[in-house]
Amino acid sequence: MTGREPEEGAAAAPTDEFDPEAVRARYLAERDKRLVEGRADIRDLDHDDRFARYRDDPFTPLQDRDPVVDDTDVVILGGGIAGLLVGVELRRAGIDRFRIVDRAGGVGGTWYWNRYPGVMCDVESYIYLPLLEEMGYVPTRRYASGEEILAHLQAVADRHDLARDALFHTGVTRATWDEERQRWLVETDRGDRISSRYYVLAAGILNLLKLPTIDGMEDFAGHSFHSARWDYDYTGGGPGRPMTELGDRTVAVLGTGATGIQCVEPLAEAARQVLVFQRTPSAIGERGNRSTDPSFAEHLEPGWQARRMDNFQAVMLGRPVDEDLTDDGWTHDYAAVQNPPRKAPDESFADYLRRAEAIDYGIMEAHRRRVEELVADPGTAEHLKPWYRYLCKRPCFHDEYLTAFNRPNVTLVDCPGGIDRITARGPVVDGHQYDVDCIVYATGFEAELTPLYRRVGHPIVGVDGVTLAERWADGAASLFGMMVRGCPNLFAMPAPGQQAVVTVNYTQLAVLGAEFVGRTIATLVERGARVFEVSAEAEQDWTDRIVGSFVDASSVMAACTPSRINNEGRPELLNPRNGNFGRGLGDYFAYRDLLRAWLDAGHLDGLELR
Repeated sequence: MTGREPEEGAAAAPTDEFDPEAVRARYLAERDKRLVEGRADIRDLDHDDRFARYRDDPFTPLQDRDPVVDDTDVVILGGGIAGLLVGVELRRAGIDRFRIVDRAGGVGGTWYWNRYPGVMCDVESYIYLPLLEEMGYVPTRRYASGEEILAHLQAVADRHDLARDALFHTGVTRATWDEERQRWLVETDRGDRISSRYYVLAAGILNLLKLPTIDGMEDFAGHSFHSARWDYDYTGGGPGRPMTELGDRTVAVLGTGATGIQCVEPLAEAARQVLVFQRTPSAIGERGNRSTDPSFAEHLEPGWQARRMDNFQAVMLGRPVDEDLTDDGWTHDYAAVQNPPRKAPDESFADYLRRAEAIDYGIMEAHRRRVEELVADPGTAEHLKPWYRYLCKRPCFHDEYLTAFNRPNVTLVDCPGGIDRITARGPVVDGHQYDVDCIVYATGFEAELTPLYRRVGHPIVGVDGVTLAERWADGAASLFGMMVRGCPNLFAMPAPGQQAVVTVNYTQLAVLGAEFVGRTIATLVERGARVFEVSAEAEQDWTDRIVGSFVDASSVMAACTPSRINNEGRPELLNPRNGNFGRGLGDYFAYRDLLRAWLDAGHLDGLELR
């Protein structure tokens, strides 16, 4: 890195200001307020008809169609970034007979569903939007809005004709390997029966809408919806346009994660009153969003986006770079905490841990000072301060959320133990009834570590009728986190919890995964192999490597406030088999080198071909 003082983020506090025992005690006290039985319970929307409507698509009308019966080369589950990139790579490999299947009414994945006011990505747009160089496109802002991202993904689909044979508003109900025909049979809720040589799981990492379990939710007499199904018919306006129907209404926002902090300010501009119900405050750093400088594109050379992605990833892994090209809160704060300075030769391990803890404390103190500086009311500011270590919750970045609480029509309702219940009139907290016209459940999605077999949303039935869920009952088992013994001709795009690696910039991992799928299928076709299956030895060897690099951080994470990062306060339940290639979040560069070397060799080692 450059070595200069960061423009954003925070430096570590001087060690003489850091009292580790006092800080730990405060963190534990805040944690204990939130260790409430059932606080993490969520609705089973597959089997609860009272709340299934929360998943309905408000953006695209459902079109009647006849069931499709087809035989094709590839079925891709998911039309988000990962699925689109797989489609692009298949086109490049000369494989044109494939179908994308998605429950959404069009391409875009999470960016199709998340159209709430204020939605944007907090990873720099120049590395997050895929295929910028190929598309000849430069994002208009440093952090792109959801509308711009969705438009770009639609443009990618148009350029490569990916929607031509896609089945939208279609959910896969079952995928079964037919050993006799050596094909997958994919069945859907629209009566489709599609036979395919290969099945690619590109379901995404945040795709299962999460709705909490709060007593009385069904009794609410007002209007309610989930933020990932924003109801503009009720609020007025539209994506990127002001809401026009809230001027006489009180809106409750439940949730203060990445979604909640983005939609509060637009709601405050439109509604008579906004009540923000907070269990745990997020650590909210400066985003520093701005328009792209017109000169940005003038200096771009071929390969610029890949190099910029690599630069960001190197900083995030603690590798030295000549210049931090992204230069934001991720590369300053997250990278510093994830990769603290190395232990000095003459330093005890206890002193090293204390030094790393002091760095974390300094970053969190800067976030708490930022709250004090931006929020006028001292009592509200105290409730908005994050009291936990930086990696205990997913960090957020925003420039308007905190100052929204200076508006007279925005009220914070701090409820660390959760909401007591919801009545016909609205939420009840500590016995106090809050009367509202509308409830927005800004409660996000099931965690990234949700098992693959749950994220895909249907049974995957492999050899001998054994499902993927049964094969992974004791944890993941795979080759490269992308192929599974007992599931021939199946690929899973790399993701957390399935023996691959984790990246803050998911797009970079999706690019790699799509390259692997496209090149592997091309090699199989070239060699005339109709079926591949992972060998038992290869799967065991890979799983052993994953388990061998697992770092048990449960003692640290157990002191965290409950969140999706620490398994809602139960980090000891994390399974080493569901870990990553490399310690911690994994070594992306080593993983990429390994996959590309395997592809370049062309031997398809570890696969049994027939």
